Amino acid sequence: MERNETEMMLKGYGLTTAEFYYRMPDFRNVLNSFIWQDYDLAPDYPRLFGFIEFWQAQIEGPLHSVRFTHRKLISPGEWRNVQGEFHLH
Repeated sequence: MERNETEMMLKGYGLTTAEFYYRMPDFRNVLNSFIWQDYDLAPDYPRLFGFIEFWQAQIEGPLHSVRFTHRKLISPGEWRNVQGEFHLH
């Protein structure tokens, strides 16, 4: 499924970045980090929580913690349709 990023942002999606800290399967005292980024809807974050569920079900390294941030890049009120264009020189 191909997604048009501009259309998604106009529908309220924002860029969500998460940093996952997880333990190595063979070395439980070692923490590793993984960065994940996708467009998601706040405040429910269905894609982020879907990825967390996938991680817990499919990946051997147990999660230690997750930090994330969400930023709307544009909103419908900031979008305007330009009807003309002026050229100087």
